[in-house]
Amino acid sequence: MPTTKTPTTKTLRAGSAHKRAAILSAARELFLADGFDRTSVDAVAARAKVSKRTVYDYFGDKRTLLQAVVDAIGQSMISIIRRTLDDTLTDLTEAAGLEDALVAFSTRIATDMLGSAEYATLRRLVRAESGHLPHQDYNSMADTPDEAIAERFAAIAAAGLLDVPDPRLAADQFIALTFGVALDRLGSANAAEDPRVRPLIVAGVRTFLRAYRTV
Repeated sequence: MPTTKTPTTKTLRAGSAHKRAAILSAARELFLADGFDRTSVDAVAARAKVSKRTVYDYFGDKRTLLQAVVDAIGQSMISIIRRTLDDTLTDLTEAAGLEDALVAFSTRIATDMLGSAEYATLRRLVRAESGHLPHQDYNSMADTPDEAIAERFAAIAAAGLLDVPDPRLAADQFIALTFGVALDRLGSANAAEDPRVRPLIVAGVRTFLRAYRTV
């Protein structure tokens, strides 16, 4: 009897952006509501208003679709980080404004990203469906946020405002000292909803600057 081959990564269709977005949105809603095991490709196709064949052509299988959903949310988080870096930590030339800029960056990340429904969805999916992702500690954002912050710290160092021999280490320490502390201590980092967040961020920024500020 002839066998049906599951599409490989190389044979997956790029397809239309609209259909891909519809499939991802439908899959995300169903994975959250019903879980991976109880979500069928038929249900995803019906909700996305595409054929089951289209889902397979675009994503290959249900596990790949789950990974694509997680990756899409991760990419939206990375976009927030890059946009916030551009808004708060660009063209800094005066040491006097550095603390305020770092506090503003951290507060916005804590509120706009870590306090967002998107981030909550990402954490929920990764926790609930880790067994269906490539590995248990799968992280759709990987090292990108840390590296983006490290690049900006290197630029600030080039302007003479920071002394960061290892920008990536400085970025990791900055994250741990600011919104990382808020998450660890409070379980949330939304400064707009919890007045305890901002003082933790300010204290973390000042500790960071004592270690890395040049003047």
